[in-house]
Amino acid sequence: MKLYFTLLSIAFCFFLGKISAQNPAQSPYDNAKITLAAERFDMYRHFLVNKKVALVVNHSSYVGDEHLVDFLLHKNVHISKIFAPEHGFRGTADAGEKVSSTIDEATKLPVISLYGSNKKPQAKDLADVDVLIFDIQDVGVRFYTYISTMHYILEAAAENHKKCIVLDRPNPNGFYVDGPVLNKAYTSFVGMHPIPVVHGLTVGELACMINEEAWLNNGVACDLEVIPCLGYTHSSYYELPIAPSPNLPNMKAIYLYPSLCFFEGTNVSVGRGTDFPFQLIGYPNNKNGNYTFTPKPNFGSKHPPFEGEICEGDLLNKLNISQLQNEKGLILSYILQYYRQYANQNKFFLDNLFFDKLAGTDALRKQIIAGKDEESIRQTWQDDLTVYKKLRKKYLIYPDFE
Repeated sequence: MKLYFTLLSIAFCFFLGKISAQNPAQSPYDNAKITLAAERFDMYRHFLVNKKVALVVNHSSYVGDEHLVDFLLHKNVHISKIFAPEHGFRGTADAGEKVSSTIDEATKLPVISLYGSNKKPQAKDLADVDVLIFDIQDVGVRFYTYISTMHYILEAAAENHKKCIVLDRPNPNGFYVDGPVLNKAYTSFVGMHPIPVVHGLTVGELACMINEEAWLNNGVACDLEVIPCLGYTHSSYYELPIAPSPNLPNMKAIYLYPSLCFFEGTNVSVGRGTDFPFQLIGYPNNKNGNYTFTPKPNFGSKHPPFEGEICEGDLLNKLNISQLQNEKGLILSYILQYYRQYANQNKFFLDNLFFDKLAGTDALRKQIIAGKDEESIRQTWQDDLTVYKKLRKKYLIYPDFE
């Protein structure tokens, strides 16, 4: 069978934006030391012999220069179907955009969307499947929905007595833990687990925590196998070779994302529809901004907030990589400053209180409204973080940053 997927994916990744390569001698990253789990085929080959396999993958699921789909087909693995998360199999859909099921033109494999009317595989979807493989690049933040998709994959595998293999990948924000721990009353698809905003786990470590802490529906447990990376530690700085989603086009955006995503629950733009998503903030008639931008429909943002309106704000991509790596915590000053300066503070937070879902609690919003300073807010997280960090240590596969 002649395969075209790799060629199409390479073209797509060029379109989406490969994250620029660094000179190895000067690189602030540790990629050269790390071998991804997907590359360690001998570690999981035996689970796939004479098995019908379903892949949970997207455009980030590469093994060297080859997509995992092609890689496994070349190894004569029987692939039954593909499950696709938010942004779709090719990673081109907007955040929150419904993704439809389809047939992949390159491989003729059925692609079942897990970001539409169904977020969890149904029993009929798994009838011709023996093994599920999850291999998607995450960014280590609770509200980034690939880990919610993983939760439902584990749950469906458990309920239907299927084996699940997680091919682990480094966490680019895995060198710290910070933020409020989710209150279960605020559980949603952007926050399904009682973990902090920045949880400091790889998807493999988190899968073990979800499974063994009985967080799956009715406490079911999955037949789970995690294939670890080689050479990764939680002190590693890992540069993603492919942008994980359309609005996280580079490492500055990935490092700023945990702090700036709170603005998605406010009337402030995070730069969707510009050349600098998650690297700038602003809104129309902002008297305090020093950078002007006009959001327009573009790849990954068909209808950005404040489309066609002139906005003023702050461009943050002048921060260098070392500065962002050294933060090792959420930067609350942005949200506190913008709330203080907002002319009509009653309209700062969206009426749907999406902010509370992102925060995993209503406490942060109330603290901002009450005028609490950054240090006071951080202090209210510490007891929960202490409990979480103790739990986290039980599930670490790699040496910790502490």
